[in-house]
Amino acid sequence: MPRQLTVLPAPDSPDAALGTVLPAVRAALGGGAPLAVLPAGPAATAARAVLAPDEPLEDGADVVVVTSGSTGGGRGVLLPAAALTASATATLDRLGGPGTWLLALPVSAVAGLQVLVRSVVGGTVPVVLAPGEPLADAVARMPGGRRCTALVPTQLRRYLDAEPGALRAFDAVLVGGAATDPDLLARARAAGVAVVTTYGMTETSGGCVYDGLPLDGVRVRVDDDGIAIAGPVLALGYRRDPEATAAAFTGGKFRTRDAGTTGPDGRLTVTGRLDDVVVTGGVNVAPQAVEGALREHPDVADAVVFGRPDEEWGQRVVAAVVPAPGAAPDLAALRPWVTERLGGPAAPRELHLVDAVPTLHTGKPDRRRVAARLGGGDR
Repeated sequence: MPRQLTVLPAPDSPDAALGTVLPAVRAALGGGAPLAVLPAGPAATAARAVLAPDEPLEDGADVVVVTSGSTGGGRGVLLPAAALTASATATLDRLGGPGTWLLALPVSAVAGLQVLVRSVVGGTVPVVLAPGEPLADAVARMPGGRRCTALVPTQLRRYLDAEPGALRAFDAVLVGGAATDPDLLARARAAGVAVVTTYGMTETSGGCVYDGLPLDGVRVRVDDDGIAIAGPVLALGYRRDPEATAAAFTGGKFRTRDAGTTGPDGRLTVTGRLDDVVVTGGVNVAPQAVEGALREHPDVADAVVFGRPDEEWGQRVVAAVVPAPGAAPDLAALRPWVTERLGGPAAPRELHLVDAVPTLHTGKPDRRRVAARLGGGDR
């Protein structure tokens, strides 16, 4: 008999996360009802349409996670319990064993879901960061022993500025979901924070490369088509989309569409998404690198970069930046700053000042939303 998907709403409180979602995750991992958790807010309607809970579920899937849609419409990723638990087990092994996890990310996304899976696998009960709760208060509710959490870079930056002492209370702070600026990592490590960078995606059951090195059992290859990942952490494919599944999952590998390099020691460096590359004057520019350079400028608090058609250059580099308090950055200051670090082609030719960088429900910068909102700017 075909299995039907159980769809839960986004938990609106720590009690809901621990009392409803955690038991459902435990059941799904143990062969019970397959599970999906909706994101909060308007994204829930689109996610439910992708999940199609009234339609029979594909064989072998135990959890379905809807991607953020950073390169277009979101997809439902079919994850078997074995892949999720393989990822959690390898993570705990890499970090030195089980501990208490602080859930600070939405469980509708794989990074938040994995906090629950790691807790189930490790035999611990997570602590949930309540909306608006200071990080230090949540840490005070955690028991003794090993403490771990997972954050996106914007959270790390915010807590590093406001509550560095609370961050130092963790034995491991996993940071992923978006590119993390080297300057931010250096600041965190200088402050005594045990930061671990992670690379992965929903299709790999979350982070599968830690500080550039694959988890046990994970294999990474880089070629002209981007980064390919293999191992026990892979998803089965996409919900009700066999064509997309066949294109992305080939020969036992998942093709990420991310660009990267590997060093002599096998350490992976991710340079950006192939889909996001801005080709300006015949030169490939990675938006993530430009964003990192801009965030190092003292007048810039945050930044997002994308490309726009340009008659002269093919594409021009466009930057939307959040000014630092009391600052008013302009192109005259930012172009030479970026040129010195990345070369002239990477320097923005259009600038917009914004109050905040909008993000997807996973915490990644929403470049498409920014580009759609903004009209012409300074040239």
